[in-house]
Amino acid sequence: MNDGKTDDALKALEVATGKLELILARDPKLALVPVDVGMVTHDLFADVDTVKAAIREARDLLDDGKVQDARLLMSNLASEVVISTTSIPLATYPAAIKAISPLLDKGETEKAKLELQAALNTLVVTSDVIPLPLLRSQHMLAEAEKLAENEKRSEEESKQLDALLKAAVEELKLAEVLGYGTGKDFAPLHKQISEIKDKAAGGKSGKGWFDKLKQQLSELF
Repeated sequence: MNDGKTDDALKALEVATGKLELILARDPKLALVPVDVGMVTHDLFADVDTVKAAIREARDLLDDGKVQDARLLMSNLASEVVISTTSIPLATYPAAIKAISPLLDKGETEKAKLELQAALNTLVVTSDVIPLPLLRSQHMLAEAEKLAENEKRSEEESKQLDALLKAAVEELKLAEVLGYGTGKDFAPLHKQISEIKDKAAGGKSGKGWFDKLKQQLSELF
């Protein structure tokens, strides 16, 4: 295109389009090609009551029309890891190339170059959010499961088991108040943990107690 060889440019674009379509047909996963991954952690060191108080204050600020003050307060109410993936949208290239072909036919070379460059410079950023309270509760429950399965669990280990289950419950409550799920989402988890506490009472042990709980928790991620 730079040398004004429109026919050569069109042929090159035709070949490129065909190759791209073939590649995508053979491997649809290449529609988005990751080129960079970044991770940002937002952690909140507060208990459930503190978060609830902050939410109430934010609501009061909104009622008073102090939107920006409320926004600043609410921006801190997060406990999560955000994983951002930057990808090349390879699937958009064939359509973009086809769109500039009529411009070349009309002799609008510069416009065609600009539009092609814009398409090639386009990147797609996707983000995955992992709530830290859920991640922590998952880890605590995994440790609790090991203790619950121990047939020779000592009294001290039973206390550890109880402490882990209580801590997991607090993390789940924090996740709920931060909006990483609704009361309806968390109710079955609390029920399962309560049932596990009853089963483990008196030093009793068993396997499979945590299976349903782990499944329910994984669905929240």
